[in-house]
Amino acid sequence: MKIPELRNRILFTLGMIIVFRIGTHIPTPGVDGSQLMSMFGEQTSQVFSFFNMFSGGALRRFSVFALGIAPYINSSIIMQLLVYVIPKFEHLAKEEGEEGRRTINQYTRYGTVLIGALQALGISFMLERFGCVQTPGLWFKIMAVITLTAGTSFIMWLGEQMTARGIGNGISILITAGILAGLPEAIVQQYALFQGDLIDFIRAAFLLVFIWVTILLIVFVQDGVRKIPVQYAKRVVGRRVYGGQNTYIPLRVNQAGVIPVIFASSILMFPAMICGWLKSASFMTEYLAKYEILEKLLSLFDYNSFSYLFIYVVLIIFFTYFYTAITFNIQDLADNMKKYGGFIPGIRAGQKTVEFLEKTTSRVTLAGGIFLSIIAVIPNLLIMLMKVNFYFGGTALLIVVGVAMDTMRQLESHLVTRNYEGFMKKSKGFK
Repeated sequence: MKIPELRNRILFTLGMIIVFRIGTHIPTPGVDGSQLMSMFGEQTSQVFSFFNMFSGGALRRFSVFALGIAPYINSSIIMQLLVYVIPKFEHLAKEEGEEGRRTINQYTRYGTVLIGALQALGISFMLERFGCVQTPGLWFKIMAVITLTAGTSFIMWLGEQMTARGIGNGISILITAGILAGLPEAIVQQYALFQGDLIDFIRAAFLLVFIWVTILLIVFVQDGVRKIPVQYAKRVVGRRVYGGQNTYIPLRVNQAGVIPVIFASSILMFPAMICGWLKSASFMTEYLAKYEILEKLLSLFDYNSFSYLFIYVVLIIFFTYFYTAITFNIQDLADNMKKYGGFIPGIRAGQKTVEFLEKTTSRVTLAGGIFLSIIAVIPNLLIMLMKVNFYFGGTALLIVVGVAMDTMRQLESHLVTRNYEGFMKKSKGFK
C-alpha cells in the first residue's frame, strides 16, 4: 500500500466490486418480486442455485444484472472459435497485432449485446408465462430487453476497466466476488441442514476436511509445472562470448486456469435451466407424456444425470486444450529457440522440437483437464450423498482459489517491476 500506483489499482478494483454489488440489488422494473421468489422456489434448486451463484445472487432478486457476465463469456467463446474458422479474423489476430486484437474485442462486445438481448427476450416471455409480470405486453418485453442488456453491457465494461486499471482479470474477479457474496448465506443454509446428531457431526467434519484438501490440491496443481531443459550454444561476437547457459521451459499443468470451467458452465447453464422450466410448466406435461423422445432430450441436461456430467467433462477438457493452444504458441517458441541457438538436449532444433513440445504439452494439458473435470463434478456427488450446498463444491472453490492465485501473481509482478525501477533510478543517480 506504500506504492501509489499499486494502491490506486487495488482501491479501484475494490470500488468496482462495490459498484457491481450495488447493481445486483437494483430490481428490474415491472417484475413481481414475491411471485418470482415463489416460482423459483418450485423449480429444481440445483440448476437455479448454480446460475444464481455465477450471477452473484442477481438472478434470485432479478436485478438489472440478472444475466450476469454469461453473455460476454459466450460471445468470447464464439469469437475465439471464429478466429480459427474465418480467415479475416485469423488475419486480425495474427497479423494486425494490437490493432487487430482491439477489433476482435469490439466484435466480442457487439456479440455480447446481441446474445444478451436474445436471452433477455426469452426470459421476458418466461416471466409472463409464469405470471411474474405486473403489466405484461410488448412494452414490458422492450423494457426488459433494454434493462437486462444494458446491465450485462455495464458488467462487461466494469470487467474491462478492472483489467486495464486494476489488479487481476476483471471478469474473473467479478465472478469470484459474486460467489463470495453468497458465502455467508450458504453457510447459514448448510448449518440449518445439520440436526446435531453424531452422523451430522461426522458429515460436518468430513466437509471441512474435504474443503481443506481440495484447496491444497488446487494450489498444488495450479503451481505445478513440467520443466523442459533448454541449452544455448556459445556464440563468439568480436571478443565477447554469448550464450552457453542452461535454462528450462516451464509448462504449467493447468495452463488455462479456471477459464475452461467457467466456459463449460456458461454453455450448460441455459439448456439445463430451460429444461427445468419446461418440465415444471403445466402446458408441457401432456407433450412430455405423449412424446418420449422429447422427454429423453430434456433429461440430457438434468443436473444430476450421467449425460450432463459427461457433456460437462468433455467441454472442460475441450476448452482446456483450446485455451492452452491460444495462449501458448509452440511454433513461435521453437522458432525463437532456434534463432538464438537454443535446443532441447537430445532433440533436434526446428520441426523435431515442435513435435516434442506438442506431444509434451498435450500430455500435460490432459492431466490438467482431468484434474479440472474431477474438481468440477464433485458438487454433484456431494449434493447427492451429503446434501451439501453448491458453495462448498469443487467448482466454487476452484474459481475462488484460482482467481486469488492469479491475482496474487499479478500483484507480485507489479511489486517486482516497481523494485527494479527503483534500482535503475538509483544507479542513474549514482552515475
